[in-house]
Amino acid sequence: MFSNLIWMFVLLCSSVADENSIRDADIFPSSPEIERGSSVELSCVLRKNYMPQRNASHIIWKLNDELIAPENYNIVNETVSNITIHNFTYSTAYVECLMKYLDKELPLVDTEVKSGFRPDMPENISCIYFYDVNLTCTWNAGRETSFTTNYTLYRKLMSSPDTVGSCLTTTESCSFFYPDNVYSNDFCFQVEAKNVLGSSLTECAPIPLQKIEKFAPPEILSVKKIPGIKQLLVVTWKMPEKIIPLKHIICQVQYRNLYSNFTEFVNVSLNSKKSIGSCNLTGLWDSTDYSVAIRCVNNESAFWSGWSGEKNESTEEKAPSGKVDLWRVIESSRSSRNRSVHLMWKPLKSFPPSGRILGYKIRYFPENKAAHKSTNNSTEQKMTLLLNEEAHIISVTAYNSAGESPEAILRIPSPDEKSSQMIEKVVTSTTNEEVVVQWITSEPETTKYVVEWYEELEMDPFGRSWQYVSNSTKWKNNKKNFKPFICYNILVYPLYGSNVAAPSYTQIYAEEKKPSEGPVADTGILGKNEVTVKWNEISKAKRNGFITNYTIFYKPEDGKELNETVNSDVLQYRLKSLQANTQYTVQIMASNKAGGTIGEPKTFKTLKLDKEDIFFIAIPVEISILCLIGLWITCVLKKHAFKKVCWPDIPNPEESLAVEWPLASSVNNSFLKRMSSQTKTVDFEEINVLEYCFPEESQEGSLLINYENHVSECTDFNTKGITNRDEKILHNEENEAAKSFSPSMPYIITDQFTTSQMHSALIPVKEVQPIEVVANDLCGSQQNPTKNEENDDEEGLRLEDFSKKPLFNPYLKNSVKTREFLVSESMPEHSTDECKSQSGVLPPFQPSVLGQSYVTVDMFSLAKGQ
Repeated sequence: MFSNLIWMFVLLCSSVADENSIRDADIFPSSPEIERGSSVELSCVLRKNYMPQRNASHIIWKLNDELIAPENYNIVNETVSNITIHNFTYSTAYVECLMKYLDKELPLVDTEVKSGFRPDMPENISCIYFYDVNLTCTWNAGRETSFTTNYTLYRKLMSSPDTVGSCLTTTESCSFFYPDNVYSNDFCFQVEAKNVLGSSLTECAPIPLQKIEKFAPPEILSVKKIPGIKQLLVVTWKMPEKIIPLKHIICQVQYRNLYSNFTEFVNVSLNSKKSIGSCNLTGLWDSTDYSVAIRCVNNESAFWSGWSGEKNESTEEKAPSGKVDLWRVIESSRSSRNRSVHLMWKPLKSFPPSGRILGYKIRYFPENKAAHKSTNNSTEQKMTLLLNEEAHIISVTAYNSAGESPEAILRIPSPDEKSSQMIEKVVTSTTNEEVVVQWITSEPETTKYVVEWYEELEMDPFGRSWQYVSNSTKWKNNKKNFKPFICYNILVYPLYGSNVAAPSYTQIYAEEKKPSEGPVADTGILGKNEVTVKWNEISKAKRNGFITNYTIFYKPEDGKELNETVNSDVLQYRLKSLQANTQYTVQIMASNKAGGTIGEPKTFKTLKLDKEDIFFIAIPVEISILCLIGLWITCVLKKHAFKKVCWPDIPNPEESLAVEWPLASSVNNSFLKRMSSQTKTVDFEEINVLEYCFPEESQEGSLLINYENHVSECTDFNTKGITNRDEKILHNEENEAAKSFSPSMPYIITDQFTTSQMHSALIPVKEVQPIEVVANDLCGSQQNPTKNEENDDEEGLRLEDFSKKPLFNPYLKNSVKTREFLVSESMPEHSTDECKSQSGVLPPFQPSVLGQSYVTVDMFSLAKGQ
């Protein structure tokens, strides 16, 4: 078994080694060219020795990589295999011979097979004879053969079968050049076509050279007008030199009106012996330019010469017959005396035209001063005049060498004139090809109008266009006369005579597209739930159409986009129902008929609180502040009253010197009687007297102050203070005294006493009656009871000892500065016995009595009313 494997390996190696040699083969015929639709037979021949496994029976054939059916194969022997392909219709195809061995297809050899047709017989032979230059013949070759075809042109004598000359070519034209192009009328021409499949030959066609002669174009010498003769031009030309000397030649003169582009022809016969030709062109238009060209032909030939070069000339002129189209643009008056008037005009396209315009004459004068006429000349079709405030008449005429045209007249009104509005409405529209303007007039008798149009951004007054319209209220113009995406101003002026009425104005876009940019949004006053969005109009150069509306797109952060649409005249909008303290993005889109463009985004954030919230918060705060301010002012103005009510002056009894004073069980009422007639005001700082009063609840434990032990203390006065004190008589009503009394006050302080009056008494209070305290002149009047009451004051002013230092209570010193003593006259008098009977001495002041109520002398007036 091992030996079998080795043998198979050897066979494989040998087969691989001989592979290249088996591929060597030949194919016959190589690159065959056959007639299309016929059959082709090919043979594949193996070159070298073959093994039994490889011979012609293993050969296969392919056409354009497609296997040919085996029934078309023919095995001639072990080295040759034939193939027959029937009805070959490919123009070009590849046939390949291959060896099939061990399931492999090994290419051997291939070839290219072409198919085509035999050449058809050439047809329509024609020749052109250029005298003494060349003889050229052309023909039609017929269908395409797919093979290279060679053509031979034979020139033969009709009287002899000999060939005079021949011409070889692969195209459908061939020429004989001098000297082979000998002139003779005894020639015939024959064409042969040949390719690999065969050939074809035409019959010899006789062609006389005079019938195929073609001249070179003649040369125009001049085209002239004759002075004084209108509608006439004279044309002169020269014939070419190399032509067959024949008797008759025909020339054709073509003249064309340059204004109407209308062409006419005139035929002129010439003798061939003449080298110069001439012709008069009549019936032409006055003052009209014409273009003239000429061609000629032999009267026996079928071929005209080429056209000569054109030459232009104008007929005799006449004065222009039509008025110019005159228009004006009046500039706003910068001065009260001068204004600029821009005149524009264009020649009227009359038919036939009047002639060549040499220039224009502009005449103008004040309406009421015809003698002050001015004239300007211009070769251009515009002029600017500087006129004063008067109304002017302006006329423009065109002139040429024959005269002037009729005047075109316009009246320029004064600045103060106001013309009526005759046109009520102007409507514009567009179609696929035209711009249409229609208007409605209130004056039906007006039959002439001027339509003026110009770009909205055009600043040059001479950049405007205009057109007169008669007997119509509708005007059309081609869209090509308007730029796309540009706004045009259109004005319609009614005319009556030479006057121009007030215009009606409108705008139009011949073609629109969406704006080049969108508006830029800006936010105004921010609120809690609303904001005002503002934007500016897009510049006119970038609108590209009429803005129809604006759309506001706004979107909260991480929210849904909303939008609002407003009219084109709205440039700000208040967005409502927004979320408080939220960031928004807003964009504005401007739209026209062609679409919309969105501007750049703008972000804003709503407020936490709006004005109303702040207002409701501020009102209570402001009211509270005002109340506090009012309370503070009240406290400042009434601080003494508030102090007396809220913080009464309560002396410390432990620190008072009055605790050592004797208390009397009764007080001489005679002193009160004397006090009723007068009121004394004594400086509180000079005298400090403390009198004790006990409430009704303490009547049984009334204390008596030893009067004699404290006479010296009562008489301790400040001499300076006594001498300088002011006296003040108070007339207080009893009810006022009652108001000043406060039952809560525990004691009465009397500061104003003389040395003789420095005695105090504590009067027990009965039931709930106000305590009556009387500062009696114990030191003076009680020791002398027999003296009259009128002398009580003088006695009270006596000082026992002015050398003694007055005693001042440091606590009571800061009390009320003055005290008023009001003594009731109705009080009972007390005898000197009552004063003397007060010999009892109370024990010293005990702390246990500090809880008793006291009444100050400030409330003494209340006692008067009891």
